[in-house]
Amino acid sequence: MTCKNCYTALKETDDYCNSCGAKVIRNRLTIRNLFEHFSETFFNYDNKLLRTFISLFTKPEDVIGGYINGVRKKYVNVISYFALALTLLGLQMFILNKFFPNYFDFSSLATNGVEDIQKQNMDFIIEYQSFVMMLYIPLYAIISKLVFYNLKKFNYTEHIVIFMYVLAQTSIIGSVVTVLSATFGLSIFILTYGFILPFQILYSAYCLKKIFKLRVKEIIARTLLFLIILIVLFVLIIIIVIVFMIFSGGFEEMKAAQKAVSLS
Repeated sequence: MTCKNCYTALKETDDYCNSCGAKVIRNRLTIRNLFEHFSETFFNYDNKLLRTFISLFTKPEDVIGGYINGVRKKYVNVISYFALALTLLGLQMFILNKFFPNYFDFSSLATNGVEDIQKQNMDFIIEYQSFVMMLYIPLYAIISKLVFYNLKKFNYTEHIVIFMYVLAQTSIIGSVVTVLSATFGLSIFILTYGFILPFQILYSAYCLKKIFKLRVKEIIARTLLFLIILIVLFVLIIIIVIVFMIFSGGFEEMKAAQKAVSLS
């Protein structure tokens, strides 16, 4: 008998290959053993994926700090975990578009005459939300570096790793909760402002508190400073967008659309 993975000669009594460590498979695939393999892979506590997910809630400093310090076998690495989050985000969008096509319909909130423009903007954000999420990481890392300027514990790249894990974890939870909320008819606004945003803020603060070993008062102060800087940056971005629309003629199109509606 030989290993089906590396073709090393094995004994008939061997359950694992003594060369590559692969498990010896003697039975043909059935629904039962396929389900057992799936359960063992994803729901076994000893599995790295489940262990990483749980530990990012119970001891994020062990997962994130460990990865930064060179521990790479105990948990899922940051790139793979972030890729999983993006995959689930794509699956979430597929389910919502397939079964809840009107879940992201904000036309009732748009100003008369600019519904089409707002719909195009929202469609763009929804379609490229994975890319938008990736853009948040370097932005959050820069702000974090400023907020923790007096704690020289991590460099900029290590701050990126922190927020890749944090955003991956919050995105995984957010994807599941969003699909459930659509199933039960919960408004996207209630979900976003009532759960997702508060959860992201609180979970990020919790992780940073654990990683930097801060007291509650210290992390509250730094979280508020983080949010202030983030809001200022968003205001600047909005101003830049408005200036761009003025010079590109976007406002003229909106005025024309509103005037057409008022005359009809």
